[in-house]
This record gives sequence, C-alpha cells and structure tokens, in this order.
Amino acid sequence: MSLSPALRRAAVREWGPLFTAVRQRLAEHGVRALALTLSAVALTAMIQVTQNQAWGHGPVRSLGAVRAEDPLPLALLRTPLSLFVPALDLPVWGALAQILLVFGVAEVCLGRWRTLAVAYGATLAGTLYARIGVALGPGTFLGLPASDAQVVDTGPSAAVVGLAVYVCHQRRAWFTGALVVLAMVVEVLVKDNLAGREHLAAIAAVLVVCGVGEWRGRRRDPRDPGAAVRTYRRAAAEPGPGRRR
Repeated sequence: MSLSPALRRAAVREWGPLFTAVRQRLAEHGVRALALTLSAVALTAMIQVTQNQAWGHGPVRSLGAVRAEDPLPLALLRTPLSLFVPALDLPVWGALAQILLVFGVAEVCLGRWRTLAVAYGATLAGTLYARIGVALGPGTFLGLPASDAQVVDTGPSAAVVGLAVYVCHQRRAWFTGALVVLAMVVEVLVKDNLAGREHLAAIAAVLVVCGVGEWRGRRRDPRDPGAAVRTYRRAAAEPGPGRRR
C-alpha cells in the first residue's frame, strides 16, 4: 500500500475539521475574523518598542512585569498586560509569530471572548503556580528555588501553549495536542526553568477545563461529543457524487 494516501488520510483525520473551520470563517468574515489577533500583535510590537526606550522601560515594568515575590493583588492587576510584554532575553519576532498563528487559529475556531478567556486563564495558571512553587521550595516535586521569585514573568508563551492544547481538544486533533504536551515536557527535562514549569501548569489548567467541559457535556447530552467531528471525517474519506471508487 502506498504511503502517501495513508498520510493524506491521517492528515485529513487530524487537521481536516480545523482547516475547514478556519477556511470557512475567513471566507465569511475576512480579516475581521482576526481582529483580536491583529490587535494583540500590534499591542505586543508597540510594547516591545516602548520597553526598549529609556523612558519606556520603567512604565512597562510597572504595569506589566509580574514576579512571584510581588503582592498577589498587584500581580493579578499586572497579569493581563504581562501576556503582551515580550521577554527581553528572547527575540520579539518569536512572540509575534506565536500570537499571529495560535491566537489567529483560536480566534477563528473559538471566537474572540473564549480565546481571551483561555489565554488569560493559562497565563494566570502559570503565574499562580510560580508563587506556589516558590512557597513549596526546591526540595519538593513541584517546588521552585527561592531565586525564581525574582524572575520577571512576561510573554505570551503560556497563553499560546494553553490555546494550542485547547483548540486541539475542541477539534479532536489528538496527535497534534499530544505533540504539544510532549514538547513542553521535553523542554522541562532539557532545561528545567520557571518558564517551562509554567507551560506545564498552563497545560494542566487547560486540560482540567477540557475535562470538566466533557463531563458537563455528557451529562447534558449522552451522545459522544466527538460525533460531529467523526461525521466530518467519514464524509471526507468517502467518495462524493461523481467520484470514482
């Protein structure tokens, strides 16, 4: 059996529903379907330019820099903006590319407000984990060294990871979702730092939300929530009218 048809069928099963949803939404609404994403890219770029100026570094840090040692109310106030503050030790184009791709797909598939909610929830999960990890100390499984309390915690990476896993779950792209999770686990194994741990915390929070959503959905409707996706996949795999079998 040829490998190419098998790979094509696997790709259709994995990404077909996601690709169809993105294509239809963009065809119906055009660039308006990406209003949140484009605004987030512009805001991140503007903050990057501002924090690299002598007059702008201080205000950006005061409004959007989160540390585990900060008082909790202050950290919660800064967390929403911290999502769009690029880390100074990483290239800004990476943050912009992550937002454009992952936020764009999420906004098209989930809608504007759910995308914002998942992104903020994932970022908040990482922020709260940092505080808990420092409190536990380095001698425990989930603990962090005391020095991590002073690390400036900004950037969209936790939100991007959380959104990627959430969209994969919603569209039943199990293999892609598993690859995202595996990549984050490998990241921690190779370089165990605060950012990597926060990515795992974001994934854990999103998986809990997805699990609760599945449970509630089955209580309301005993039918399999993946039925619609499987219907699409069967239709894509079957020859249509006029096609030769």
